Amino acid sequence: MERLAAAGFAVERLSFGNVENFWARRGVKAPVLCFAGHTDVVPTGPLEEWRSDPFAPEIRDGLLYGRGAADMKSGLAAMITATEEFVAAHPRHSGSIAFLITSDEEGPSVDGTKRVAEVLRARGERLDWCVVGEPSSEASVGDTIKVGRRGSLSGRLTVHGVQGHVAYPQLAENPVHAFAPALAELTRREWDRGSEHFQPTTFQISNLSAGTGAPNVIPGELKARFNLRYSPAQTLEKLEATVEEILRRHGVRYTLEWFVSGEPFHTAPGRLSDAVAEAVAQVTGTRPRLSTGGGTSDGRFIAPLGAQVVELGAVNASIHKVNECVRVSDIDALHRMYVNVLRSLLA
Repeated sequence: MERLAAAGFAVERLSFGNVENFWARRGVKAPVLCFAGHTDVVPTGPLEEWRSDPFAPEIRDGLLYGRGAADMKSGLAAMITATEEFVAAHPRHSGSIAFLITSDEEGPSVDGTKRVAEVLRARGERLDWCVVGEPSSEASVGDTIKVGRRGSLSGRLTVHGVQGHVAYPQLAENPVHAFAPALAELTRREWDRGSEHFQPTTFQISNLSAGTGAPNVIPGELKARFNLRYSPAQTLEKLEATVEEILRRHGVRYTLEWFVSGEPFHTAPGRLSDAVAEAVAQVTGTRPRLSTGGGTSDGRFIAPLGAQVVELGAVNASIHKVNECVRVSDIDALHRMYVNVLRSLLA
């Protein structure tokens, strides 16, 4: 916030609950190019498996180690330094540059970008282009950029049975047995075949539990958590209806709660994707692959504001892992890529 203020940005802290966010803008005219990202990180995992303190950055053999090095503090740092360089060279640039930074991307994602986007919408502020600094690259920096993401729909399922003695199954109702045929159909189902830009919809069980721990007791209930990553070929209503129809058809007695983490979005080829692809090519000599794979990102909250959204960031091979790291030279390359994007769109 201090560095952006020094570069001529009007910086506004937007805090909701325990979540710290800020919105910064330089300029009052359109078009608006927004850099977006997050400062929060996932837990460290076993500290004894780290070769150095995960919260004391250390450079070894050209690699910067630390929790968040790749996801996504290096991307955020490169965005800041790129903007400083561009503003120094183009103090009277066209349009506006903005930053939307949150500390709630790895958490519930309720009081972060989602809430800030609601504030911006209520004000009538429009974003034309948004570059999210998520670690989009796969084998080398800039080899892949994200131009969309699948939606994420989760369910918390309780299958109701009747507890009893395993020797008297006629006096009990085993929820595991009741759920098994429905689960088999859900996991075998071809939900769709995806599209030119999206992978097919997938169904995955993430948690499953039943039983008391005793070997001679039929459980009284089963609890399951599952997730559907879905393409625009689906709708929330259709997915929910299909899952519940399968459960009912198999005679499952159940209670089911639904949670939507984000709906799918896609940025069609256009000014932003062309500018980002060319910015990468100017640094690496190769144009990036366009992808919608992977998990969700805060881009899902920004796209509904009407913005074209592209994600360009560090290599993702070590994210969420022990000994997370990023090549120092990759951070420099990202800096140059972001400068090129700024020049292409606002110089």
